[in-house]
Amino acid sequence: MCLSIPGKLIEITAQLDDTFRLGKVSFDGVIKEINLTLVPEAQLDDYVMVHVGAAISIVDEEDAKRTFDILKQLGELDDLHNPFIN
Repeated sequence: MCLSIPGKLIEITAQLDDTFRLGKVSFDGVIKEINLTLVPEAQLDDYVMVHVGAAISIVDEEDAKRTFDILKQLGELDDLHNPFIN
């Protein structure tokens, strides 16, 4: 199953130009470095949907939190805390 997970953009870590950027996204305290190329309009504190290491869209904070809570309840986030999974 393909799954995207909402997280909060907390830092821009690299920026080649306005489009090609990397940033740190927090998933309930688990921080991962994410490619932001597909969401050039994303700004700090925005919530983004992340799929296989790339942010694919910006989402509303309330929707992001609700989705994250549902994924937690379903046990779909168990691998998120695994340091070997990016």
